[in-house]
Amino acid sequence: MNVVLVEPEIPPNTGNVARLCAATRTRLHLVEPFGFRLEDRDLKRAGMDYWQQVAWFRWPSWTEFARQLPAGARLWFVESNGPRTYAEVAYGPEDYLVFGRETAGLPAALYTGQPEHWLRIPMFNPEARSLNLSNCVALVLFEALRQQGFTGALPPG
Repeated sequence: MNVVLVEPEIPPNTGNVARLCAATRTRLHLVEPFGFRLEDRDLKRAGMDYWQQVAWFRWPSWTEFARQLPAGARLWFVESNGPRTYAEVAYGPEDYLVFGRETAGLPAALYTGQPEHWLRIPMFNPEARSLNLSNCVALVLFEALRQQGFTGALPPG
């Protein structure tokens, strides 16, 4: 699996996602610009000592990231108001789960032309603005891994 954070702004969120990616052996793609420096201590603290265990890539722009995608790559854009929930699609092991900035989400130009790949996480309280980015990544990533039978997961104990 691949997780893509487009222009992340909050260091602890990115660090938590890095830790999640390390634990699940998921590739992490970070698309600039960032709202922090990669040397930020909050980023390192949230990721703890997992950064060495993450296959992560830094991209200077969405254009550069998109240029390296293999032919036929499937991208799932997780953004509010998507026509389907994240649990209504079938994920593949090489898919890309794409998430936007904490304050503004994804640029609409990325997903509006492909509604079949635009997903949402259901919300129940109209007064709650959104969920935390790292929680959203965990929800969608673990659904994708569940659909694949948690292949490669460590046995209990």
